[in-house]
Amino acid sequence: IRDANGAILQDGDSVTVIKDLKVKGSSSGIKVGTKIKGIRIVEGTDGHNIDCKVPGIGQIKLKQEFVKKA
Repeated sequence: IRDANGAILQDGDSVTVIKDLKVKGSSSGIKVGTKIKGIRIVEGTDGHNIDCKVPGIGQIKLKQEFVKKA
């Protein structure tokens, strides 16, 4: 899969969030510039293709259009 800039993403890559994201069930969201290490590429539902652990939030799935390769 590709990130927002068109770079190819692979398992274990580090990515940076490019847009403030709201998280269901959490009062705080994910802010722009948050770095996420060690992503996993999964066949997600609804376009959520990245499985990762976000600092302060925990395990979450993200869409590829909201991240760029770090």
